[in-house]
Amino acid sequence: MLKLFLRRLLSIVLIGLVISFVLFLIFESDKLDVAGKVLGAYSTQEQRLIWLERNGYNEPFLLRYADWLGNFVVGDWGKSLQYDIPVRPYLLAQLKNTAILGGLVFSLTLLFSLVLGVISGVFEGRAIDRSVSIFAVLTTSVPEFASATLLAAVFVFWLGVLPGTSTFQNGFSWKEVVLPVAVLVIYNFGYYTRMTRASMAEVMTSQYVRTAILKGMRFRRVVLNHALRNALIAPFTVMVLQLNYLLSGVIVVEVFFAYKGFGKMLYDAALFGDLYILEAATMISVAIAVFSQFVSDVGYALLNPRIRFG
Repeated sequence: MLKLFLRRLLSIVLIGLVISFVLFLIFESDKLDVAGKVLGAYSTQEQRLIWLERNGYNEPFLLRYADWLGNFVVGDWGKSLQYDIPVRPYLLAQLKNTAILGGLVFSLTLLFSLVLGVISGVFEGRAIDRSVSIFAVLTTSVPEFASATLLAAVFVFWLGVLPGTSTFQNGFSWKEVVLPVAVLVIYNFGYYTRMTRASMAEVMTSQYVRTAILKGMRFRRVVLNHALRNALIAPFTVMVLQLNYLLSGVIVVEVFFAYKGFGKMLYDAALFGDLYILEAATMISVAIAVFSQFVSDVGYALLNPRIRFG
């Protein structure tokens, strides 16, 4: 088991290295373009060539990649072209805010989707199942910008109980997090609920569940101790892989509410052409995506011992 675990870990590290090389190829292969972004559009060809020489861009490509990757590992992520500040502390501050947002969204989505999905799957075909399914489909069908507009209209402009932006001008405020969290939970929980419901309904019709019920085992025990564990395998995979979405896929919500997070930072950097922020943010996204895949594999083995690392 340990060998399989280490082999899987090694394969994920290799995948990360390959992706990082591709990213370096995309961002850094055109040296003059890099110099132009750093020095500005009005810099001369001579100025760009001098900058390239001073910053080691005339070294062999593979050596440049090794230096670039080594600098990233030790935390030297360059300087923001837009704000003229070191990238690492700025990015980590935005990442912390998105981690708070993503953690709240993930926890609440997990709670609502598992409870409603299990209830819906256990009572398949009944009124409660139909009600949960209809509600889940409706919430999933509404895009984030539409639900954000609706919630802002109700709670900001009509009732006036919540702030319309999440700029944290006076420090972190839980009140400013409510609407972004609500929008993302509403959009995500329906999909997870439907998936949990489908898995639970399938498991409830399996032979071992029917046998346990016929033997007189309490229905609640059958559901919690036998059916639930196997029913969670598919939803667990999707939820873990959504960690990467919660990191960079929340751009719409963060921009809408001016939430100072990773997604908005990525959006602003792309608009400005802030090369070093884009590079560091992309590497962080890749690292989390690869790590979430590893967590998913570990979760497989914990939920079902018959599943092993491949």
